[in-house]
Order: sequence, then C-alpha cells, then structure tokens
Amino acid sequence: MKLYSAVLMALITVFSCKNNTKETGDYAYIGGEIINPSNDYVLLYNTKDEVDTLYLDQNNRFLRKISNFASGLYAFAHGGEYQWILLEPKDSILLSLNTIDFDESLVFTGKGARKNNYLIRTFLENEADNQNFRQLCQMEPEQFEQVLDSIRESKLDKLNEFLSQKQYSDFFRTLAKTSINYNYYANKEIYPFGYYGYGNLIHYKDLPDDFYDFRKNVDYNLEGLSAFYTYNNFLFYHFNNLALQKFYKTKTHHDVFNSKSAIYNLEKLNLIDSLVSSEMIKNNLLKMTTRDFISKSEDSLATQQMLTSFLQKSSSEKDKEIINNFFFSIKRLKSGNTLPNIRLVDYNDKEIGFDSIITKPTVIYFWSSTLPLMMRNSHYKVSQLEIKFPNIDFIGININNDDKAHWKNILNQHKFPVTKEFQFKDPNEALETLAINSVNKSILVGKDSKIINANALIFTSEFEEQLKQLVHFKE
Repeated sequence: MKLYSAVLMALITVFSCKNNTKETGDYAYIGGEIINPSNDYVLLYNTKDEVDTLYLDQNNRFLRKISNFASGLYAFAHGGEYQWILLEPKDSILLSLNTIDFDESLVFTGKGARKNNYLIRTFLENEADNQNFRQLCQMEPEQFEQVLDSIRESKLDKLNEFLSQKQYSDFFRTLAKTSINYNYYANKEIYPFGYYGYGNLIHYKDLPDDFYDFRKNVDYNLEGLSAFYTYNNFLFYHFNNLALQKFYKTKTHHDVFNSKSAIYNLEKLNLIDSLVSSEMIKNNLLKMTTRDFISKSEDSLATQQMLTSFLQKSSSEKDKEIINNFFFSIKRLKSGNTLPNIRLVDYNDKEIGFDSIITKPTVIYFWSSTLPLMMRNSHYKVSQLEIKFPNIDFIGININNDDKAHWKNILNQHKFPVTKEFQFKDPNEALETLAINSVNKSILVGKDSKIINANALIFTSEFEEQLKQLVHFKE
C-alpha cells in the first residue's frame, strides 16, 4: 500500500493541533508506513550519530516533525536494515516500505519525495551494476573503460534531464552527481585488484597512462557527504590503490602484494593524513583503516606501529579511545587465553554465558540480518560442516542491536535450528570485547574455552584444516 500526499496532509494537520507552540527555525516532517514491521519503531540518525526513536501507531504508521534541524542526509533504520533520506527545509516526506523487500519496495511521497525517489533508484542501479562488476573485471583495460564510461554517461544524461524538470538545491545536485561519479571512480580504483588478482598486482603499472585521470576531480573533503556510502566506499578503495603504488616503489620487498604488510598500511595512514584536510573525514578514514588492520594482523610489532601512527595523526579523542580499547581486546583474544564470558540470550529469552554452553571444541560464528546473503551462506556452510565434524559445536550469534522478536522471526522464517542460536545481551559491549570488525570473523575455542583462533574465516580454503586441528587439540 502506498501513502499519498492527502494522507500526509491529514497526519500533519492532526500533529499540528497537538503542537501549538510557536515555530522557530527550519523544520521538516518525516513519516510513513512499515508493511510487515519487525518491531514497533523506526530509528532516525543524523550525521552526528544522534538518534531519534519514532514509534509506530496501531496502523504501523509514524510521523515526526523535526524542528531547528540541519538539512542533509539522515539514516533511518528498522528491523536491522537501513537506508538514507535527504531532508531539507519545509520537506514533508512519507515513506512506504515492506520489510520483506526493504530497498526494492521503498517509495517516497509528499514534498521532497521526488529527489529521494531518484536517489533510491540510483542506489539500486548502482547495486545492480556492481553485481556485474566481477565480469567487467575480466575485460581488457580499454574495453573496461569503454563500458564503464558508457554507463556513467547514460546516468549523467538521465540526471541532467531530471534536474531540468524542477528547481533543486545545490546540495541535492552535488549528492546526485556524487552518487554517479564516485561509484564510477570506485570501480576504476577496484579494477586492478580484480583484473590482475592480488598475486600479480605489480602489473598495475601496465594500465593506460590516462586510466586515473579522473583523480584530478576528486574532492577529499565533502563533509556533507561524510556518511554517504558511495563516497566513503570510493575513499577507502582510493587510498588502498594510492598506497599500492607507493608499495611498489619500495625496493625492499618481494613483488607479491601483501595487504597485511606494515609498509603498505602505514603508507595508507600517511596518505590519508597528507591529502585529507577535513578533520571529520580524515579521522574516520584513519580509524577504519587502523581498526581493519589490527583486526587481521598477526604481527604484534606491525600492530604496535599502526597504533602509534594512528594516535599521532588522529585529532579525535573519542576515536583514540575506541581504537585503544579495540587494540587491548585483540590482545585479550590471543591464542591460549580464555574466551571472555560474554552474556548471551537464547531463543527462550534465557540469559546464559559462554562458560555454560561451551563443552567441547566449538566454532562461534556471527551474522547480521543486514547482510542476508552472507547470513544464508554462513548457515548453509555450517550445516555442511556439522556433518563433516560431528565432534565440534557450531554456535551462531546474531549481532544486530534490535528487538528479539525480529531475530526470532528470521530464525523461524529460514528454519535455522534455534538450539544453537543466540543474541548478545549487550551487543555494543560484546562487539568491542570480542573485537568483531566483520561478520566474516569466527572464533575457534577448545572444550575448556581456551582460544585457538580468534580470527578464523569460514569461507577460506584453510578453514577445514583448522577444524581438523581443533578436533585433535589437547587442552
């Protein structure tokens, strides 16, 4: 069911009758209807990560007037999934979505809806294009550029036609062009990793001389888009690639590229520090790059070098505290240490700890409803491994910070066996304590909860060999 402007105006009229205070500053209305809701609220985040809880009424609708607000991108989340909405002064926007098909069902109506419907269409088009990216990476560089340029030009032509039909703010125009251009830029940055493969990246120098000419148009300091996925995605791949070029100018290492190299990752931090002037964007890139390295590195000296470099470059005391805590969490998870006794909640709402459910060699793996394909694949992989390794327990933990009804609905919908499924009692604390940077990570422990490997990867070729060693591990 779609919500129309008449419904919006009726809701606003009712809302206004309850609020007779004098209005000051800019404002916007946001409301909507959630079909098949997972819980009774929608979360709305601004760019400062401040959150507002919007509760659904008996008809699964909500409405909120936002006063004295800053125009820009806001994230709204429901049932573990989220999407973006652009709110500008005097907007009155209603959204309608079905949780069964979150992004694809999302529709906006009301004043300000047209620009948001355009943005969600562009998002879905980029998603579809990116799914075919692996095939594009098999093309020779010249053909790859030709196809990618054609896709980009077609999208820009459609955007110009869209913009000619109505007056839009400069921010929306920038956002819409960024969504197209920076997705294109990101694909060009990723290409050498896909085309040559990690083992032959030294040949990236064979790319056409003008392959990276687009970089002269890159702006590292678009603070208004600091939370925008397309922009952030480009920045991470861009600095990966710049550091790769620096890596191969060093004559003290072998030709085979190593993404865990201290030389490579320290160079990334140096590049971010030197090229980005926005403190907000710089600090975020420094934090995420350091956290990603620390989560994967097995070299204690390299880890300490990265931490020291990060602490010297970041101007955010909050980020420094986060990374320091993450660093010490990683140290506590070294092989041979006892797994922290995190509190969990089972399907029957019973609180329980790791110490009471780990009675034999165990694989602890994680999943999120925001990554449905990964969720299904990991459970399928585990179901196969359980047959091969009957002497090992496999415990699945949902990391979402939402209500338990949604989690249980997913378990029931996919027919996952609930006896080995849990949620964290306090997700934020647990994610920090277990240094969970990605749901790709799993933890292998012995029967006495001694850590064997705190960063095992289920989908790697080495994983089954690690399980064989786990079975024969002597406490």
